[in-house]
Amino acid sequence: MSLALVQSRALLGLAAPPVTVEVHLANGLPSFTLVGLADVEVKEARERVRSALLNAGLQFPSNKKITVNLAPADLPKDSGRFDLPIALGILAASGQMDAAQLSGWEFAGELSLSGQLRAVRGALATALALHTGAPAAATTRMVLPPGSAEEAALVPGATVYRAEHLLDVVQQFLPLPPEEAAVPSSGWQRLQPTTPPNTVPDGPDLADVKGQAAARRALEIAAAGSHGVLLVGPPGSGKSMLAQRFAGLLPPMQAHEALESAAVRSLAGRFHPGQWMQRPTVHPHHSCSAVALVGGGSPPRPGEISLAHEGVLFLDEFPEFARSALEALREPLESGHITIARAAQRAEFPARFQLIAAMNPCPCGFAGSSQHTCRCAPAQVARYQARLSGPLLDRIDLHVEVPALPAAELLQAQPGEASAVVRARVVAARERALARQGQPNQALQGRLLDEHLGLEEAAANFAQTAATRLGWSARATHRALRVARTIADLAGAPSVGMAHVAEAVQYRRALPGSPC
Repeated sequence: MSLALVQSRALLGLAAPPVTVEVHLANGLPSFTLVGLADVEVKEARERVRSALLNAGLQFPSNKKITVNLAPADLPKDSGRFDLPIALGILAASGQMDAAQLSGWEFAGELSLSGQLRAVRGALATALALHTGAPAAATTRMVLPPGSAEEAALVPGATVYRAEHLLDVVQQFLPLPPEEAAVPSSGWQRLQPTTPPNTVPDGPDLADVKGQAAARRALEIAAAGSHGVLLVGPPGSGKSMLAQRFAGLLPPMQAHEALESAAVRSLAGRFHPGQWMQRPTVHPHHSCSAVALVGGGSPPRPGEISLAHEGVLFLDEFPEFARSALEALREPLESGHITIARAAQRAEFPARFQLIAAMNPCPCGFAGSSQHTCRCAPAQVARYQARLSGPLLDRIDLHVEVPALPAAELLQAQPGEASAVVRARVVAARERALARQGQPNQALQGRLLDEHLGLEEAAANFAQTAATRLGWSARATHRALRVARTIADLAGAPSVGMAHVAEAVQYRRALPGSPC
């Protein structure tokens, strides 16, 4: 047979649309043509496939006109994931394999010149798309290289086979004589669904932070209600220590959360099976661009906010980020996803992260400090804090001042509560919210907020007075009420009282040192 069809998948955002690799052999001048909107690394598969087939002891039809089409033609294809299906298509089209046996299988893998299979990115996203697609696709079997197969096996119900060499795959569909086998058949193995490892976060403990009771309380509230936090304080006050320990306060991940988070990181090639069920903490440098933060490129790749999906995005030196990068955070903070639209293509990535931002109150860092004198003029402080727009600050629920501790108090202070103790209270509060409304308090909007808030009359009057005097926007008022609802959940209260609202109001004060 001179025509063979092999199934594979491309990557477009978190989706993995199917791709049919069509291989046709014809008489004519010897050539190898690859079509179907292929990127440079895909076109380079011609040389990799040729060398892999020859070095594996297989026949390459060098006297034929070879045409490879990656269908559909209008879908962009990138990476070396199509090397293996192209090689199998050539073998099937030249009669060295039975093309009918390839039905019901999908292949992906990059070939070395010796025929060894190398891992490809996005294997978990591919398996997830296959499992959640059409019912017929759920029975499809996948063949992947080592490293990628282990990722795909994390998807429940996925049928994944691991192959180390091209001959391992060929031998399963057309067994070779023993004298022609280049590698033992042990390179082919079906992977059983893996069980998640220990979900207890393995990271720094909150007990390492001495003092800072207000900041610790704010982090507990943020973890319970999925709120964003802005930490403001002088250098060395402990902002970074607090932020690095925040992920240890969050509730354990659910299976669907872990799958989405791992799939996004797999797209960027930054996932390891040992990270399964572990909430990520992403800490980009303040020099990163808006594209690096939100994602982009051609084809679109996930940015730092998507890599922090279901985890923590820690932005240190918050005002030092480019204005365009900071303003790009506004929509994902509200919607929980980011859409990257380009002229040729469009991709959507999830971005449900908890923002932990840290900053100094002024350029020198000591505005409002009792230990050091601020050297900044009021105009300098105003310009520095004006780098953060009002709409962006409105979307951050908790604004917390982190003062510097005197040396005597720091040395004599006792260790605070451990992360495990705080996490137990956070889990209990989160469970109350989920049992009541099915989502964290931070996601409450519109009618659901009015229905589940449970605001007492005295608390409502107090909230109205505070919002009027402080000049809050409607967004800021609603976010303060969500924080009050979380504080009530931590206290086990069925309704939101005045004390809960009063504490929530304290977390939306103006920045220290601000002239306003």
